[in-house]
Amino acid sequence: MNGDLTPIRAGFIPLLDAAALIVAADRGFAAAEGLRLELVREVSWANMRDRLMLGQFDAAHMLAPLAIAATLDPDQPDMAMTAPMALGLNGNAIVVSAALHADLGDAAIGDPGDPKVTAAALARVVAARKKRGAEPLVFGMVFPFSSHNYQLRTWMAAAGIDPDRDVRLVVLPPPYMAEALAKGQLDGFCVGAPWASVAVTEARGRILHFGVDLIARCPEKVLAVRSRWAADNARSLQRLVRACARAAAWCAVQAHRAELVAILAAPERLAVGRETIAALLDGRLVIAPDGSTRAHGQFFILDGAASLRPDRRHALWLYAQMVRWHQVAPSANAQAKAGAVYRADLFDTALQDAAADDGIGAFAGPAFDAENLDVYLKALTGSAIA
Repeated sequence: MNGDLTPIRAGFIPLLDAAALIVAADRGFAAAEGLRLELVREVSWANMRDRLMLGQFDAAHMLAPLAIAATLDPDQPDMAMTAPMALGLNGNAIVVSAALHADLGDAAIGDPGDPKVTAAALARVVAARKKRGAEPLVFGMVFPFSSHNYQLRTWMAAAGIDPDRDVRLVVLPPPYMAEALAKGQLDGFCVGAPWASVAVTEARGRILHFGVDLIARCPEKVLAVRSRWAADNARSLQRLVRACARAAAWCAVQAHRAELVAILAAPERLAVGRETIAALLDGRLVIAPDGSTRAHGQFFILDGAASLRPDRRHALWLYAQMVRWHQVAPSANAQAKAGAVYRADLFDTALQDAAADDGIGAFAGPAFDAENLDVYLKALTGSAIA
């Protein structure tokens, strides 16, 4: 009977927001849809992108802005990507070294739980380091086209820090962040779960902010396929979306929690301790080496159409960040292509279930308006974008 299943090969990075894809494969939701879903664990987003583009993967757990950037790449016109489903919202955290945490504490004026307070403190630390001729602070993020990069930049820019001049931003795969912090190669980083928690337990890092403190509903990973593959395999794609959505719904049931933790903790999946994963699923993280914790009910949002249905406004917010940070040149064509990566119509066809609308919720800056990007960008930069 297994031979009658349609094979689909998908890549994933060992992160909590791969849960729907992992559970779809490991608990039989894909098989119930007539699919033989083979998962391949990858270590870097560059590898993931390249293997999807080369056809070595049919689908991938993908950074949402990377899917958009690949689609906008003028050198790869045939590599447009389609995202028929989001794989959840939020899940990131900003981690700093013990030394930087102490410096920020000394420089903070106000509540250190407020990202505006810590951003202002960071600006003071950066200025003091410049004055004494010290090297710039080094912050890690998982890829230039990532919400992690944009969250770090949004946080810093709120206090007037220029992330391209005042600090150094470097790219590292998520599983390597903790080791780099422990070796003193990084002063801080933004990463998805579970790697912030790992940095606390293994590298004595401090979680400074959850990503949800900065962006209330941050678009993160999507289920990505090549647009050409989506057109040629419409029925298989519907089945895959349905399997992942049903897996996400299963993940949300508290009675399934112990089994979910065991599935995700497996060596070939996240390869992280069960206690850590269980705490993350509850939105409860150890934030300091002394064992102190913090909980947030929206730390990672999975299940429900509002977190799974690809919202075009999220795609356009990500595009706006790319324009803001000079990663892409703005144009009406680029904006249209970016918005078209998120295919809510494919999600609705597979699930036959429309969703309530959703927003962004940035902690600072102007309100985001997907229909008036020029107004939004002008408010950010002080000048209109042609």
